[in-house]
Amino acid sequence: MHQEVCKAGSFALPGSSLRVNRMGYGAMQLAGRDGNKLVWGPPRDVDEAMAVLREAVASGVNHIDTSDYYGPHVTNQIIRRALSPYGDDLVIVTKVGARRGKDGSWIPAFSREELMGAVQDNLRNLGLDALDVVNLRSLFSVHGPAEGSIEEPLTVLAELQQKGLIRHIGLSNVTPAQVAEGRRIVPIVCVQNQYNLAHRADDALIADLARDGIAYVPFFPLGGFTPLQSTALSEAASHLVATPMQVALAWLLQRSPNILVIPGTSSLKHLRENLEAVTLQIPAKVLADLDSLPQPGSALAAAGSES
Repeated sequence: MHQEVCKAGSFALPGSSLRVNRMGYGAMQLAGRDGNKLVWGPPRDVDEAMAVLREAVASGVNHIDTSDYYGPHVTNQIIRRALSPYGDDLVIVTKVGARRGKDGSWIPAFSREELMGAVQDNLRNLGLDALDVVNLRSLFSVHGPAEGSIEEPLTVLAELQQKGLIRHIGLSNVTPAQVAEGRRIVPIVCVQNQYNLAHRADDALIADLARDGIAYVPFFPLGGFTPLQSTALSEAASHLVATPMQVALAWLLQRSPNILVIPGTSSLKHLRENLEAVTLQIPAKVLADLDSLPQPGSALAAAGSES
């Protein structure tokens, strides 16, 4: 499987010595659930969670996405238990800009003290002296990217970069205007937003980033599909003898060479299925059918959501 993961190719983060395989792993689902509190507390099976991480890395994954507010703290602690001492080629990307309320809510945490504390929490729980990449997570709205200046919090991260605690900086849940603002403040190596077959608002942004050699890291590859879109994806999966998730991941990998995927799971079975997506080549006709799926707001999408 190690050679198969490499079939998706690799990507060099700009202005760095870091090169990651395009098939990565997102660690959010390693945390547990406590009633209505999602991504909270330890998983039901810590041993399997560690086994998932170890198999992912053994299979060639060298890009792990995480945050210390997953759990909180739990996911990073599991990563450290499973993988430390870390391999030389492993790139751990984390996020700051939010904290968790006692009720499990996601609360913006943009103050200087909160950002510095979050970086220290990530360093401590991952067992690192410096963080490879830190994404600033914008939370002006809980529903998705929303306009607002990120200059003040990003300047704090830039200062921590100068101190050697952060090597590189990225952005998450941001608008194109915020990406442009961020790039005026500090070099940006990656942008992480929701993007999939059903949500393609970032098409133009992906092209702009690709032109400048900046990675785009989509999350929720199956998030927000209408029944109409899900049916089309399922039909494509049946035609290709694959799962819908595999098709969704393969579509992303074929969409643009600067896209890095980070599917998450706490199951070894699902991990193996996800990794197998790198071997799937979607034929041009099927690719065109998927590309033509109606997007939110269109008449067809509205009709599909009601069927």
